[in-house]
Amino acid sequence: MIKFSRLFIVFALIFAACSSEDDGTETGGETGGTDSFDRGAMLVNWADNIIVPAYNNMATKTQNVETAATAFTSAPDAAGLQQLREAYVDAYKSFQSVSMFQVGKAEEINYRSYLNTYPANTSNIDSKISSGSFNLELPSSFAEQGLPALDYLLFGMGTSEETVALYSSNENYRTYLNAVASRMNALTTEVSNSWNGDYRDTFVSNTSSSSTGSVDKFTNDYVMYFEKILRSGKIGFPAGAFTGTASPSNVEARFNSEISRELYLEALQSFEDFFYGRHFSGNGTGSSYKQYLEYLDSMKEGSDLASLIENQLDAIQSQSSSLESNLKSQVEKDNTKMLEAYDELQKAVILLKVDMMQALSISVDYVDSDGD
Repeated sequence: MIKFSRLFIVFALIFAACSSEDDGTETGGETGGTDSFDRGAMLVNWADNIIVPAYNNMATKTQNVETAATAFTSAPDAAGLQQLREAYVDAYKSFQSVSMFQVGKAEEINYRSYLNTYPANTSNIDSKISSGSFNLELPSSFAEQGLPALDYLLFGMGTSEETVALYSSNENYRTYLNAVASRMNALTTEVSNSWNGDYRDTFVSNTSSSSTGSVDKFTNDYVMYFEKILRSGKIGFPAGAFTGTASPSNVEARFNSEISRELYLEALQSFEDFFYGRHFSGNGTGSSYKQYLEYLDSMKEGSDLASLIENQLDAIQSQSSSLESNLKSQVEKDNTKMLEAYDELQKAVILLKVDMMQALSISVDYVDSDGD
């Protein structure tokens, strides 16, 4: 009954949003659907102060992973393994700052799917390592590479001593590890180079308020990221929010799960910073969703919408402090807190997907089949 109620509420809100669009009613404060908010300035802030610096940082981290992997596989030892593990953790944390930017080259090459489809398909990885034959460019190999594969290859092979011994004695493992690290860096470099090249200008110049405009397209991706990657992927699926059965093996960084909560918080903070237009460097803010909603004087049931979203993001952050650092252990020992985290995230989904997008006169262009 609880699950059905959530579903009914969301559908009712979405129906109301669609009805206001269908009857020709303009939304978004006094200026309505023809508002004169400077979308170009917002796009410039997004690109120059957040997205490009974040991808440049990620490119540095994946290069560090490839360099450390090459060094470790050339002469496997405990020190080299530790350096590679540290580089992997840094890259995984940095990935949380770019994962939401699935536009342009990242969308074209399925960047997020190649870098972070989890849980890793360990049986397929083992099989391909054993055979020495694999092709990581195939979409069917999403779950056999990227950060989750490194998680398995670096932390799922036993103790540190056993892991060093394995890579010392098995060339196929060394080959696969290097291939995963190299491809991860190559894909990241490709996306970063695109943003530093022509795509940045293409993105910021497309100020149209239509479904093909940069703001409309990106907003759909941004909200979908929160709903499907943050809410469902990091919390909902491990907690069993959709099935009623907890699944701790679905946590991010399953084999090094001590960092799973940290990855969730990094992603949550990056999402929040973007809403406020905070620069990736941490110095300053610029034009943002928050400013846009304030400009439109957007309200919900007599309350300021921007403030409602801000308060809910704060509530999510506050609830997250009750979670253990190891989300796998959290699910196994006290899954109630994970379900509570999911509920707080779901409240934000409604504010973002229904209220914010309606206020901005942006139609939802993706399908939600999670049954929430």
